[in-house]
Amino acid sequence: MNSTTTRNLLVELLVEELPPKSLEDLAINFADLIATSLLDHGLISENTKNKAIVYATPRRLAVRIADVVSQAADKSVSQKLMPVKVGLDEAGQPTPQLLKKLASMGANASVVPQLKYVQDGKTETLFLDSVVTGIRLTEGMQNILDIAINALPIPKVMTYQLSDGWESVSFVRPAHSLVVLYGTDVIPVQALGLRSGRETQGHRFEAKNKTIQIKDADSYPQQLMEEGAVISGFDKRQAEIMRQLTAAAARENLTLLHDNALLNEVTALVELPNVLVGQFEPEFLEVPQECLILTMKANQKYFPLMDAGGKLANKFLLVSNIRPADPSLIITGNERVVRSRLADAKFFFDQDRKKTLESRLPGLDQVVYHNKLGTQGERIQRVRVIARSIALLLGGEKLADEAGMATLLCKTDLLTEMVGEFPELQGIMGHYYALHDGHSEAIAHAIEDHYKPRFAGDALPRNTVGICVALADKLETLTGLFSINQIPTGDKDPFALRRHALGVIRMLIEKELPLSLDFLLKEARLAFDDKYPKTADSPLQFIYDRLSGILREQGYHIKEIDAVLSQSPKILMDIPKRLEAVRAFEKLPEAASLAAANKRVHNILEKSAGNSETTHTAINTDLLKEPAEAALFETLQSVKSQADSAFESGHYTQSLQALAALRGPIDTFFDNVMVNTDNADLRTNRLCLLKLMHQSMNRVADLSKLAG
Repeated sequence: MNSTTTRNLLVELLVEELPPKSLEDLAINFADLIATSLLDHGLISENTKNKAIVYATPRRLAVRIADVVSQAADKSVSQKLMPVKVGLDEAGQPTPQLLKKLASMGANASVVPQLKYVQDGKTETLFLDSVVTGIRLTEGMQNILDIAINALPIPKVMTYQLSDGWESVSFVRPAHSLVVLYGTDVIPVQALGLRSGRETQGHRFEAKNKTIQIKDADSYPQQLMEEGAVISGFDKRQAEIMRQLTAAAARENLTLLHDNALLNEVTALVELPNVLVGQFEPEFLEVPQECLILTMKANQKYFPLMDAGGKLANKFLLVSNIRPADPSLIITGNERVVRSRLADAKFFFDQDRKKTLESRLPGLDQVVYHNKLGTQGERIQRVRVIARSIALLLGGEKLADEAGMATLLCKTDLLTEMVGEFPELQGIMGHYYALHDGHSEAIAHAIEDHYKPRFAGDALPRNTVGICVALADKLETLTGLFSINQIPTGDKDPFALRRHALGVIRMLIEKELPLSLDFLLKEARLAFDDKYPKTADSPLQFIYDRLSGILREQGYHIKEIDAVLSQSPKILMDIPKRLEAVRAFEKLPEAASLAAANKRVHNILEKSAGNSETTHTAINTDLLKEPAEAALFETLQSVKSQADSAFESGHYTQSLQALAALRGPIDTFFDNVMVNTDNADLRTNRLCLLKLMHQSMNRVADLSKLAG
């Protein structure tokens, strides 16, 4: 039995500035890999692993793990050797093969009497039970560190020479020092050409001491802050930035424009955040605020400020990595840089407005959309045909004309200077330029909104013109790419077809559009002339699969979803009502019995499918010989009338609830009537009765899917 001590472990890699967008992920993985490896070696518990403290700054990856034992507990292991007939001769003595195997395990012939005989399948096999001494932390730390460094998800590896000028190593950035402390003791290991110690560095400019000697694993964050002017915790530094941003905005009587991605990136760029206020000339506010906001955030990592009316103010917040007594030079330097950026944006905006969107249409014929599907100009003509067809159904000629014009213009801003510089502004700039050209607000909104929804939870187009264009755009994309077999596989979806399908689903359901999915896909197919392939593999099932996923996320049970979607309802806006009707039906006391009976009917009809007798649809009442089948027919006539009337009115819950009256007659029918009788006429008539009942019961959903 080994005697162990328990201390806290600190591991830090000091490196050149890390990629800011990868920092948090790298730090979390570094910590998790070390903790997992410690757990695998038996040096910490699962509970301890989950409590590892992660540190991450622009120049360091570090982790502190509590309660690490100096040596893992001994383990009893049972090792499989070989079949008895191979390991022992007829006299029961060890064979050379067995002795060789034992020697490779550090044992000899003396352990042969201790071997166990175990029936392993059809073969009797020799096993050796032994106790493996637990690994010491000092022995295992090198392997643990190697695993963590080699398994890091590094987006792009950098290869660099070590100080000896001969050896090269590869890592995300050049590494300068390695700290591995077990309590107060340094564990001697090597990595990336470095030997472990207790020395690290603080802030490049603000640190009190150039180097910091870390006393023990627990003093790390405090020493970094007090001696090195570094807030080592990513979350703590982010909270401090947010506190300063909020306070600075409040002092200016303005509101911070929140952006979590920008906040994360800035947190990964500074070690000692210092929020300052800058400003720019008010005349730049004549440029659309989306342009100014994007250039400030993307290019300069500034936080825009908004006034009480939600409009961009001519002030911004910057996060400096130093805290000088007089920050004026930092502020004026950043103002000079942002002024240049905003001037570029204003120049692009002014230049773009010298040409109308319509005048740019011929340019789309020079932009390749897909080498098998033609240019953007050709694609726009297809989208326009689809959009007009949708608009004619939803609002007539006026809406069709607006949708047609919006479609023609919706991609023209791709040819503008502003969108060339900032692709994220596509659609948004089209909106501004359309208004400048004198187009209606409805058309301008449609140009901006036809990309929506761009992501899960995004807003839908705000008007019907935008809905028509957005639907048409997504349907054309789905149809065209399916026609050339560019179908998503696994996690690969280079053309974002899943997002397009989800957009179609959301618009049809949330906007309650009475449009048939069959009609929409037919119109999309017709929009492709003979120059391009007609789709053989329709996106229909692909759309239903996406819809099934959405419904599961909304909490519907898979049986409920299958019951509704197996009927392939073409009006998607009805599906939520159908699902609620199914849920209400399941609460009926008759539900389970009816679902089971429906499944039985389904199986009977499926087995008889293809027989000539199943083509008959008319029921001969003179052949209803048994009282049970006559009673079922009579009840069915009454129920069918009620259920069909409710179904046609869109009252799906009432339609299903009307079926409850069938429970007794159906049970009696199956108890007393043989469907597959030898009498062909009776058999045909009874199959017709079941077929009519099956059709009546499954208009809202396939109830057989609900059967247990």
